[in-house]
Amino acid sequence: MRDVEGRIAVVTGGGSGMGRELVQQLAASGCHVATCDVSEDALAETKAYAEETAPAGTVVSTFVANVSDERQMLAFRDFVAAAHETDHINLLFNNAGIGGGGSFVLDDRAEWESTFSVCWGGVYACTRAFMPMLMASSEGHVVNTSSVNGFWASIGPGMAHTAYSAAKFAVKGFTEALITDFRLNAPHLRASVVMPGHIGTSIILNSGRYLGREPKDLTEEQVGQIRARFERQGIDVTGASDEDIRQGAQAMAELFRDAAPTTAAQAATVILDGVRNDRWRILVGADAELLDGFVREAPEEAYEPAFAQRVQNAGAFGGITP
Repeated sequence: MRDVEGRIAVVTGGGSGMGRELVQQLAASGCHVATCDVSEDALAETKAYAEETAPAGTVVSTFVANVSDERQMLAFRDFVAAAHETDHINLLFNNAGIGGGGSFVLDDRAEWESTFSVCWGGVYACTRAFMPMLMASSEGHVVNTSSVNGFWASIGPGMAHTAYSAAKFAVKGFTEALITDFRLNAPHLRASVVMPGHIGTSIILNSGRYLGREPKDLTEEQVGQIRARFERQGIDVTGASDEDIRQGAQAMAELFRDAAPTTAAQAATVILDGVRNDRWRILVGADAELLDGFVREAPEEAYEPAFAQRVQNAGAFGGITP
């Protein structure tokens, strides 16, 4: 699908980060876009941002919805059909995601399941909801955002990362299985899996807000949990006040966003170039390509401390975990 002008795209998680940039770049190319997010204010900003560069007549519509709720995804689908006066869509970008539930052993079950439900359940529910509209198109493409954590279930040896990694592995496997399914049963459809490395987005801040642990508003109990995690990592925070911990968590989330080697806009460009070139496997960022090579070269060593150190020594992630 080299030319998206006049096509209709759906983008989840369009309120910020890569989702916002996908909406903007698609609209700038004359593609009609419908996007959803849990934040109405963020969606309004995305819509205004996209319409600044969109050609006249390009429709950008927004809908407040949580991708993990299938009923909301069905409502989103019905909204798209009405807002765009269409029975079909051409592009589905399952982009929404959050981080959390790092430890299966120690972390709260509700947070673990919320993370998994958004990152995997959202892809499933949205694809199910929009499949009839994709089938009704003359040409369609499903683009699912996994992660480097879809082939490397780690952010280094010092921190568990189970819910997000499990979900991203599921997204990768689902998308790869769709390639054959579509070839046999819907040959006018394509599927691509996107695996970004460290991208400059507010995912840490947004995830904290979604899960009720925004850094600046951490409760005493949540601060205690962070202290315990630092202690397990061998980091001494005995002299730090609760407010120091809150400010430190905020600073780390902002550093992840601001010091990334790849911007959200650059990531969106790589993704759309991959779609236009009919690539089913889209690595985003030099760090993603480097890590992919390391894992393929020595899969049995991938979860040893020395492996993570070799990755860092090679320059991946700019010294910041993905």
